[in-house]
Amino acid sequence: MPVAIGLVLFVIGSAGCAMAQSIEAIIVWRIIQALGACAGVVLSRAMVRDLYQGPRAAQMLSTLIAVMAIAPLLGPIVGGQIAAVAGWRSIFWLLVLVGLLTLAALFTLPETLPAERRQTASLLGAFRRYGTLLTHRRILGYAGAGAFFYAGMYAYIAGTPFAFITFYQVPAQYYGLLFGSGIVGIVLTNLLNARLVHRFGMNRILICGTLAAFISGATLAVTALTGFGGLWGLFTPLLVFVSMTGLIVANSIAGALSDYPEQAGSVSALVGAIQYGSGIAGSGLVGAMADGTPWPMAWVIAAMSIGSALCALLITARAVRV
Repeated sequence: MPVAIGLVLFVIGSAGCAMAQSIEAIIVWRIIQALGACAGVVLSRAMVRDLYQGPRAAQMLSTLIAVMAIAPLLGPIVGGQIAAVAGWRSIFWLLVLVGLLTLAALFTLPETLPAERRQTASLLGAFRRYGTLLTHRRILGYAGAGAFFYAGMYAYIAGTPFAFITFYQVPAQYYGLLFGSGIVGIVLTNLLNARLVHRFGMNRILICGTLAAFISGATLAVTALTGFGGLWGLFTPLLVFVSMTGLIVANSIAGALSDYPEQAGSVSALVGAIQYGSGIAGSGLVGAMADGTPWPMAWVIAAMSIGSALCALLITARAVRV
């Protein structure tokens, strides 16, 4: 039912955007669209936890995230073609159709959460449950590993257009290739994680991923400060950092969900809120510290990679046998 409500909001928001007559109206309808869309993101993770546990859950989340990562790669390309042929409103009408088809498909899926494990608490009780979950160190550790990394990721998203196009004079039409290579890296490492997680365990891979992100972040900070290697000196550690999404995000989410199967939806929502909230902070820091060079982006990524690695090491090292 929550997914269905979210899809209905998504359809309404998309239709509102398509019919909007002002930028203010588009912003309002986009907020409604986003509120609906987030239900699917949160609850799809919870559904994975309902059906799978431990490394198998991490494996399935990797597959899910790999599929989700393709959307940012194809979205601008498909959207640009639709806008060129039929106008920008057609993009939102297409999203209305996608939402309706997804809603129809939803009713063909069985409920993944058994009746005896369902929560009947009020909305106030749900918020109290979030407060309780925030007292659990393991949840905070896993969420922190993902959240610090997300802050670095959003710093990358906010900072690379300036760094590549303005600072290093990359033609705008080629920026998509540089950005798209990161998404390809995300897909590949998610697929790699899905193959390796049963063999090595999600905690070991999480630690390896955060350490690799830290090394690439530190390298990025040096190359951004010194200018060593020019564009490729900046791009290469960024590519490695972004690609670590496949080794960090799915395993951090699966780790947070592993101890609380009866509250998978609440944990997924809480972890998602922490991660995306940290993303806002990461991109905001890049903007606030802008100095006409790639350095603000680099130091934010480097600092956040340290936080991610520390969370992974301090919280999961004792459970590395998982």
